[in-house]
Amino acid sequence: MRVSNVTVRKRLMIAMFVGILIFLIIDVRLGYVQFVLGDKLTGQAKGSWSRNIPFEPERGEIIDRNGVPLATNISAPTVYVIPRQVKDPAATSEKLAAVLNIPKENAYRQITEGKSIIRIKEGRKISHEKAKEIRALGLEGVYIGEDSKRHYPFGSYLSHVLGFSGVDNQGLMGLELYYDKELSGERGAVKFYANAKGERMDDMADDYEQPVDGLDLKLTIDTKIQTIMERELDIAEATYNPDGIIAIAMDPNNGKILGMSSRPTFDPANFRNVSQEVYNRNLPVWSSYEPGSTFKIITLAAALEEGKVDLEKEHFHDSGSVEVAGARLKCWKRGGHGSQSFLEVVQNSCNPGFVELGQRLGKDTLFKYIKDFGFGQKTGIDLAGEGSGILFNLNRVGPVELATTAFGQGVSVTPIQQVAAVAAAVNGGTLYKPYIAQELIDPVTKEVVMRNTPVAKRRVISEETSKEIRHALETVVAQGSGFRAFVDSYRIGGKTGTAQKAQNGRYLENNFIVSFMGFAPADDPQIVVYVAVDNPKGGLIFGGTVAAPIVGSIMKDGLMALGVEPRKDQIEKEIKWPDRPLITLPDLTGMTKLEITEQLLDLKIDASGEGDIVVRQSPEAGSKVKEGSTVRLYFDKDE
Repeated sequence: MRVSNVTVRKRLMIAMFVGILIFLIIDVRLGYVQFVLGDKLTGQAKGSWSRNIPFEPERGEIIDRNGVPLATNISAPTVYVIPRQVKDPAATSEKLAAVLNIPKENAYRQITEGKSIIRIKEGRKISHEKAKEIRALGLEGVYIGEDSKRHYPFGSYLSHVLGFSGVDNQGLMGLELYYDKELSGERGAVKFYANAKGERMDDMADDYEQPVDGLDLKLTIDTKIQTIMERELDIAEATYNPDGIIAIAMDPNNGKILGMSSRPTFDPANFRNVSQEVYNRNLPVWSSYEPGSTFKIITLAAALEEGKVDLEKEHFHDSGSVEVAGARLKCWKRGGHGSQSFLEVVQNSCNPGFVELGQRLGKDTLFKYIKDFGFGQKTGIDLAGEGSGILFNLNRVGPVELATTAFGQGVSVTPIQQVAAVAAAVNGGTLYKPYIAQELIDPVTKEVVMRNTPVAKRRVISEETSKEIRHALETVVAQGSGFRAFVDSYRIGGKTGTAQKAQNGRYLENNFIVSFMGFAPADDPQIVVYVAVDNPKGGLIFGGTVAAPIVGSIMKDGLMALGVEPRKDQIEKEIKWPDRPLITLPDLTGMTKLEITEQLLDLKIDASGEGDIVVRQSPEAGSKVKEGSTVRLYFDKDE
């Protein structure tokens, strides 16, 4: 059958149209792949060819408020292997094993794993000397990646607060855990390209993705205060062999933690060398126990604020005990203190006197103040593992529970709660949230990324009440049970505490937590210091005999470190055995050696200079010194 020319032409036109359409579709598709998907497909191809040698970021440093490094990093290279590039696994594993001091079978097993890249387990965070040895071997497929490990330059110093990080530089405890995300940074890498056989493609340049270092963490901690605290806790541990010690220093005017420590302690770099109970519990924020007489500050604050007592004018007779609902509650002094003003009740830490104050307040009012001061709830400090303490359920508070609570027995509180509450009692009446992290700082630009500021939770008492409390607690140190915390030329206030430890609902025999809460200067507090010693051994075990001297020593050096000037307007210390009166130095300038010898029979003289006339003395006139102290005199000739 003959086909007409018209039909042929139609068919040719259709064929040509279909061909053009097909080529157009192919061309459009090629254009789409090349211009739209090109970068994506190239990236995917490169991804299948690429091999990454990780470069770990520097973990952010932790520094004190003055910039002193507390947690830093030291370079520690890591060994990586690309198995497909290893020509002779047996020889390579043998040489690697020799440098890393591991069995060659172990190295061989890792090298021959069916992975694109292997990190040798025993080659993690090695010394630079070992890394140099491995480079010198020139082993194909073996690479050295940049890495680092955490370094704590002061060892066990501030260990429970700082915490520690793991082998992958991940925070595991303390601030290292709490601020892990901010400290960690982002990993980088050197990326090279290999073919299907794992052989390096030399015609393609390596890519470098720079790691992003973590943010630096600046604390409120003052290493000058912390160092003094660590020293005194070491001395106390050696002297009393206690089950534990707790110490906190805080600025009462804003909640900044200036120092925090506890015993037993540990080295964060070697935390595995101690039991988990040691490193996993930051006792100043975690532990909970009966506070004892330091809690009387809260009862005192409530009674003064509610107008239930006049410390100077009202008197109380202490017979040695008081009976409440059939229960006899004793004073620590056998036979009692007799008739005393309520100021003396505070000075003598008299339990029956505080039972009277608790009864005047009533359970609703007393417990309202206890909760307003922050007890029974977490303070919110930026440290993990904080406890809440335990208070009586108000519905179950009877006369006996009210009485014992008034002098600090039957309730359970944490050390950080006590410090925050007493800070509020003496700073003018404002309860602050304690905090320990001050700023997060970009290590490159030095820009402050985050800044914590003081958080005032609420006003608990008035400024006038706070002033009365400061005066009363200053007399406790100068004339009462806290006299061993007295520091000449500094106005210190405080309160002793001795609490019997409880276990399984029963009090333990001869097992106490003794404590002292101090603050200074008493008229304008700049620091609050709390020390608690758990079950000290030997001698008279009271807060006034064990903890008060520790706080006194911390206060003496701490106030000097903070730049607080000594003063002469403190309350005169009441001399108690075995103390002896202090000598007030006269003005010796202008006197001759003969005149001085006639006056200073109870002092030693350290003389310097030529001549016979005193031109300068140290300490200066008006200072109070102990008998037998050395006075430095500078002599010159009489012109």
